[in-house]
Amino acid sequence: MTQTARGRRGRAARVVIAADKFKGSLTAVEVARHVAAGLRRAAPDVTAVALPVADGGDGTVAAALAAGFERRLARVTGPLGEPVDAAWALRPADGTAVVEMAEASGLRLLPGGALAPLTATTYGTGELLRAALDAGARDVVLGVGGSATTDGGAGMLAALGARLLDGRGRPVGPGGGALAALHSADLSGLDARLARTSVVLASDVDNPLTGPRGAAAVYGPQKGASADDVAVLDAALAHYARVLDGGALAAAPGAGAAGGLGYGALAGLGAAFRPGIEVMLEVLGFEAALKDADLVITGEGSLDEQTLHGKAPVGVARAARARGARVVAVCGRVSLGPDALAAAGIERAYALTDLEQDAARCMREAGPLVERLAESIARDCLA
Repeated sequence: MTQTARGRRGRAARVVIAADKFKGSLTAVEVARHVAAGLRRAAPDVTAVALPVADGGDGTVAAALAAGFERRLARVTGPLGEPVDAAWALRPADGTAVVEMAEASGLRLLPGGALAPLTATTYGTGELLRAALDAGARDVVLGVGGSATTDGGAGMLAALGARLLDGRGRPVGPGGGALAALHSADLSGLDARLARTSVVLASDVDNPLTGPRGAAAVYGPQKGASADDVAVLDAALAHYARVLDGGALAAAPGAGAAGGLGYGALAGLGAAFRPGIEVMLEVLGFEAALKDADLVITGEGSLDEQTLHGKAPVGVARAARARGARVVAVCGRVSLGPDALAAAGIERAYALTDLEQDAARCMREAGPLVERLAESIARDCLA
């Protein structure tokens, strides 16, 4: 049954769909498409504005492309040294580039899923940044997350011209383990264009470089690091920081992001750390999209405690509520209670598990189930 969706002052309702991906089942672009289809099935006159979002991790470039950025491709060095084709995004009108480190140095690029916690390198991320500079980028958003690496961004800096040498004056090897042999760091050869370029480190992770909350201890095991490997990597990263800047920025928020690439960006590139979702909402033009919006639909695969710590739905809700728009969420599953959702600015969460209890089926049939949730949202919120 269809209905008339009424917004403010009696006009047709305007809904902004600003959801992140459902990891493993739907991209953010696909989530937006299915939500819009469900809304229009229930309320054909609704104006649905799709603005897929990301928090700096996987999907960041895709969100920029959906917002009108141009797709660019660069052949760079993968995490184990093999060549990979990495996508990035450029808005030529103002020289804004969106670079996603996972495109060059991500876990998903490891051949056959073979993990390499001690040797995986961010060299390709540096090459990707250089490609952006070659294209005339003046403002670079460096989205980090999903990395295969724990090298403190050393590979990235080397690709951009830094000289990281061992005691014999030879370049240290790839990966975080090799940093234990670092003797000197010369950043004078860094690409001169970086001095004229604004680099923003966009991440939902604010961990320091080392220690119990550091890159190796918290994220190393996800990349295949054993307990012994974690100890080696943490010590090597601490040594690296002492050589690079006396450890001044090792405890800075975001230094531990992407296996310490955040530290390399802060200390070597002069990057500024900001929560990824805040940066992306600005870059994607979220405030303009909110004009006259009656409802904002956000979401991600799982609304849980992690969502409350810098994830996309909370950032979207905060920005939307500041402009007076109502906010609901779609998700695969939800473990947050009504009070926690309300505190985050989300009126209600609509979960796939409300319709289908079998998790495998939710993953397999996520698109049609999201459309059914969107029909419920139209009935509940747009009547």
